[in-house]
Amino acid sequence: MSNKIGPLPYATIAGMTMPESIQRLVEKFEAGRAHFTQPDYNEAQLRQEFVNPFFAALGWDVGDSHQVLHEAGLKSGGSTKHPDYSFLAGRRRAFYVETKKPAIDISQQIEPAGQLRSYGWSGNTAVGILTNFAEFAVYDCRIPPIQGDPAAEARVWHLTSAQYPAAWTRLQETLSPLAVRQGKHKDLLAELGKGVLPVDAAFLRDMENWRGMLAEQLYKQARFIDRELNQRELNQLVQRTIDRIVFLRIAEDRNLEPYGTLEQVAREKQVYEKIKNLYRAADKKYNSGLFHFDADDSRGAPDKLSMDIYIPDNILGKIIFALYPPQSRYEFSVIAADILGQVYERFLGKVIEVRSAEQETRVVVEEKPEVRKAGGVYYTPDYIVDYIVENTVGKLLEGATPEQAEQLRVLDPACGSGSFLTGAYSYLLDWHIDYYRRHPAQFRNRRRDTAEGILLTTAEKRRILLNNIYGVDLDQSAVEVTKLSLLLKMLENENDSTGRRAMQLPILPDLGGNIKWGNSLVGSDFYDGADVGGLADEELQRVKAFDWDGAGGFAGIMAAGGFDAVIGNPPYVRQETLGQAFKAYAKKTYDTYAGTADLYTYFIERGVNLLGEGGAFSIIVANKWLRARYGKPLRAWLKKQAIREIIDFGDLPVFQQATTYPCIVTIGKDGAGDSFAAAQVDTLEFASLREHVGSLRYAVDRTMLDDGGWSLAREEVQKLVSRLRSDCPALESYVNKQIYRGVTTGLNQAFVIDCDTRDRLISENPNSVELIKPFVAGKELKKFSAVNPNRFLIFPRRGVEIQKYPAILRHLSLFRTRLEPKPKDWSGSSWAGRKPGQYKWYEIQDTVDYWRAFEKPKLMLPDISLRGNFTYDSDGIFCGNTAYIIPVDDKYLLGILNSKLITFIYSSISSTYRGGYLRFIYQYLARLPIRTIDFDNPGDVAMHAEMVGLVERMLGLHKGYAGLTDVQRSVVDAQIARVDRQIDALVYRLYGLGDDEVGVVEGG
Repeated sequence: MSNKIGPLPYATIAGMTMPESIQRLVEKFEAGRAHFTQPDYNEAQLRQEFVNPFFAALGWDVGDSHQVLHEAGLKSGGSTKHPDYSFLAGRRRAFYVETKKPAIDISQQIEPAGQLRSYGWSGNTAVGILTNFAEFAVYDCRIPPIQGDPAAEARVWHLTSAQYPAAWTRLQETLSPLAVRQGKHKDLLAELGKGVLPVDAAFLRDMENWRGMLAEQLYKQARFIDRELNQRELNQLVQRTIDRIVFLRIAEDRNLEPYGTLEQVAREKQVYEKIKNLYRAADKKYNSGLFHFDADDSRGAPDKLSMDIYIPDNILGKIIFALYPPQSRYEFSVIAADILGQVYERFLGKVIEVRSAEQETRVVVEEKPEVRKAGGVYYTPDYIVDYIVENTVGKLLEGATPEQAEQLRVLDPACGSGSFLTGAYSYLLDWHIDYYRRHPAQFRNRRRDTAEGILLTTAEKRRILLNNIYGVDLDQSAVEVTKLSLLLKMLENENDSTGRRAMQLPILPDLGGNIKWGNSLVGSDFYDGADVGGLADEELQRVKAFDWDGAGGFAGIMAAGGFDAVIGNPPYVRQETLGQAFKAYAKKTYDTYAGTADLYTYFIERGVNLLGEGGAFSIIVANKWLRARYGKPLRAWLKKQAIREIIDFGDLPVFQQATTYPCIVTIGKDGAGDSFAAAQVDTLEFASLREHVGSLRYAVDRTMLDDGGWSLAREEVQKLVSRLRSDCPALESYVNKQIYRGVTTGLNQAFVIDCDTRDRLISENPNSVELIKPFVAGKELKKFSAVNPNRFLIFPRRGVEIQKYPAILRHLSLFRTRLEPKPKDWSGSSWAGRKPGQYKWYEIQDTVDYWRAFEKPKLMLPDISLRGNFTYDSDGIFCGNTAYIIPVDDKYLLGILNSKLITFIYSSISSTYRGGYLRFIYQYLARLPIRTIDFDNPGDVAMHAEMVGLVERMLGLHKGYAGLTDVQRSVVDAQIARVDRQIDALVYRLYGLGDDEVGVVEGG
């Protein structure tokens, strides 16, 4: 008979649904309390008799390692380095449970709560649970634990066993498997407060402090070896010192090294000499490349220098003591490799620079230029990594055997800190465990059978890593961090006994042949015709050409056909960051070249071309390429590829604190079909991205994609928009290309004035009125509303004789420093004035050759709006560059443009911005289909007259609206809504929409 515990039947008690087993458990515990609270009743007994059945009653299959990991069995040598349980949401740990025997009073004793909170905080799980069944305590593990905290600190819920029945509904709503997948376990927590500091933020803060201390000290003392360190050497030394110390400290918490080894060394003298001895021992034991000192470039950059330098005892002491209690509460046994990857991703966004001034040389730490331009470093969320890995590596493994899996080659060509490769490696490890569990008679030498389930042997994890995982990055520090992340992932669930068994071979592999330093986008042909011998090392390292099929690349894999999966998140930066020489190279190398393209454009082409037959490519990139002009060559190239899926996140904040408008693009290396899957994700509040996308997925007909810009619309939307655009001329043609942006002054503070300033300037010099125009900003323009400007624009266009307007000249002179155009030969660090141009300091920045169009009757619209907000002006009003004008006296067109149909079409061909806003720009406005009128057709003439009448009615309703009372407005609002509906209905008739097509528009 199986002793596997599964979900149990439910009964209703006191009007609430609760399993009968819970009532029985409570009664059993209370009846035997005297026995269960004896010191000799241990935790293992408690878990078997009470804790396992308790969580089974909540719906957890506690015998299924896909739901619950029993990590108590990973404790070894009497050392507690793991929580007892990890409860999973998908492949991620959602919360930890730590158990204590009932004899321990967990409501008062400090140590159990501190231990649980350290696990939860270090493991980055927001919720932690401490229980001895007599009590059940929920903790907010986002709050960093401090040694000596009382047991009640950060405790958000406390129950006794007698309260379980009454509290069961809330327990079920927050801690059942479904609730946890939906993130409802976090509902138990309070709102974020000042005391919250995530483990990754805390560790990043510590690492940045260490970097600053080490950089300053190493640069100073390096003068006393043979020479000064250059900037690259300094960065490498600092990075490797931190990496090595962190690795050894993690190895201690995972029982691969005696706990406290580093701390003991730090208490002695000549600390660095003793640490170098630890490095030598680690090099023999792990052989990972991290501790090599005389390696050639195939195993990592030569590092004899780190054995020659000296680091003061006090600096090393500050770093090492910060890794042990009481200064830290880090539990490195549960800090996952991907959490450290998040830390390193941001850490790598800065670089140590050596700056020489007249009197001194300073060492500073600053953001890399490309990071500054990108607005920071944004780590890819776990759910994105998981989705991409599952849809590439996961699909390739469907139905495979371990022998077939051995042939799988997974690549990230811009690996950064290794988040995608670590995710792929983790997936492969889990897949092998599942396979070995389902085939117990096979591959016994590749697994370890424990009381808690199957674990892979060290040799097996090593084999998988070397066979399957590959990466490249232009940042040498990123290459080293990727290696470190993968090695730390390999060490998860290791302990001293497995380490000893593995000592017949070095525990860790050398990843120098898998993770390489180079520029994925540039081959050695970059230097064709150049005198390489005349180029400085720094120039060669900045480009760092990488030949994929050459000796320094992956010649064997490329000769065998290529990689099976290419995944990642390439940099979101302009190609200019690599210089003009790269642009020239890209132009002759890439079919997707465009002069203003982002680098990810070329990563897409390169990544797909690196695939072998049947392979899968999937990355997350900005969605600008779908519609931007620079994306046209990429779109044309992609139309020939086997696109499998595009997942558009629109304006959702996938990357926190950054508006990047990302999408996931998945491409196969097989025949292109007529359609591909698409989804437009509408929320980030999902239990599973895979399930959410599955509910939204629909087919897109690739044959209907417009070369001018792709719309990931449903097939019925594509067909409707395509029909209308083929039946009707574009707005660009209808208005003879007269779509103009408002005035760009370069400094509105100087040129846009209020009524009092206008009156003063005219009183000082009456002819000032010639240059002063009524003015509105885009946000002041509303659908059909009267334009009532309360500001004015000083408009000295190109060539104006400013001396004729002395009052205006005096006014502008107050801003002269900020109005001066930047000289083309300016080489300073900053310029106080405006951008370069052929304008005088007192002139409007842009030419505005079409300025007379503002004085004509015209249509006006804001550039950012939730829908079409067109209105009519015949009073010569000017607008700023947040608005557009169409200088035609055409009220029929105004009605068309303000219709629901036109907003629907515009939404389908343009981009949506944060908050659901549309950006109205020439590129998309020009493509709107406009139903022309055949004035020889009485039916058309009648509909034209009807539209003009409705628009004039609408303009009249809006005129004077601001002066109405609330009661009057409610009446007018009802009339406006009715006329709006009439206009929409008329537009449907004009465009010949059937009932089904109207339904598409109204539903969209």
